[in-house]
Amino acid sequence: MSRVLVLNGPNLGRLGSREPDVYGDQDLSALRVLLIEQAGPAVEIDLRQTDDEAELIRWLHEAVDTASPVILNPAAFTHYSYALRDAAALVTKAGIPLVEVHISNPHAREEFRHSSVISGVATGVIAGFGFDSYLLALRVVAPVG
Repeated sequence: MSRVLVLNGPNLGRLGSREPDVYGDQDLSALRVLLIEQAGPAVEIDLRQTDDEAELIRWLHEAVDTASPVILNPAAFTHYSYALRDAAALVTKAGIPLVEVHISNPHAREEFRHSSVISGVATGVIAGFGFDSYLLALRVVAPVG
């Protein structure tokens, strides 16, 4: 069985109640169910969320050490965390896919959200499709039959 790390940054633990007009009304538990259903029995979905930048960096180091593909929603860290960017670069430089995802379309929001320090080192970026952004990323990092 292969494993995919689905890593979520700050405030995403509040999905379902935080700005439902932007992020929808489903929470991370609902996302986990959708991902598991799409992945099938051959892929383990390891979904995590933290508000702690250092913990997110440690999880990216774990991805390198275990050669686990990553779906990463860096949330607010997207726009300024060079430390997170460097950890993401370790993943892709090791030849491990890392797809940056966003539930909303950052380019249709406030100007400060238009830039990502992660995108330049990610394998790819998928944004603006709600939870389908994660499902599309899963198709990239763990293609199934």
